[in-house]
Amino acid sequence: MQGTMIWFNAEKGYGFVQTEDDERLYVDQAGFLPDHQPQQRCKGRAVSFEREVGGDQPRAVNVSFVEHSDPRRARLRGARGGHKL
Repeated sequence: MQGTMIWFNAEKGYGFVQTEDDERLYVDQAGFLPDHQPQQRCKGRAVSFEREVGGDQPRAVNVSFVEHSDPRRARLRGARGGHKL
């Protein structure tokens, strides 16, 4: 499945993901894949995950960030002959 990080508190170790169907899923630190641990500023980032049912509420597991190129950065790189900023 795909969705968006609503928010994540690294100090508390949990947050929420919103699915494409507008469902809100709980996610904790252990729910992220090892190379995709959340940083402080992950609100609004696209994520890929699996939905797990059980316990108090449905949750997201095997969460990974979906990398999208930033169109603004690509435009700036192109304007400068391909040099990185």
